[in-house]
Amino acid sequence: MSLSRFRGPDATPWRIGVIDGPNMPNLGHRSETIYGPIKSLADLQTLVAEMADELGVSVVPFASNHEGEILDFIHRTAREVDGYVINPAGLTTYGEATRHALDDTTKPVVECHFANTARHFAEVTPPQLVQQSRFTYTATGLVMGLRQYSYLGALLALTLALDDADFLAGGTRRH
Repeated sequence: MSLSRFRGPDATPWRIGVIDGPNMPNLGHRSETIYGPIKSLADLQTLVAEMADELGVSVVPFASNHEGEILDFIHRTAREVDGYVINPAGLTTYGEATRHALDDTTKPVVECHFANTARHFAEVTPPQLVQQSRFTYTATGLVMGLRQYSYLGALLALTLALDDADFLAGGTRRH
């Protein structure tokens, strides 16, 4: 079954930036309990690109352990892409500059994570300290807890949302 069945034959070939934040370049050397069978960032990027091909969209992948490089990517691609999927990873609780840069693009943004961050934070954070994502409250949507499948869900959902001009025009595009 082809995923193109979700979209018409004349569907727009959207271009989507896929950003992986700090520690994601180390994928394959991280906890298999959380990150599953994916052995490298290249494997993840290939999986996402294959799904994009089936959907009739293209992805512009980017990964860095450095927030400044991520900001440069967002600034450089803001006029070239139609939306973003981001796994802020190590920036999840501290990446205010990245969140601002994404918000400034006015493009739809889907935050995604391998793990359910709410459960993860509850397990690893002292009770007196509340941790939460800096990105969630301005993201268009959120997909998490499904390992590498979170990316596939985010890509499918963002593509279909871009196809539905009424949906994004209805205020869900921005906070």
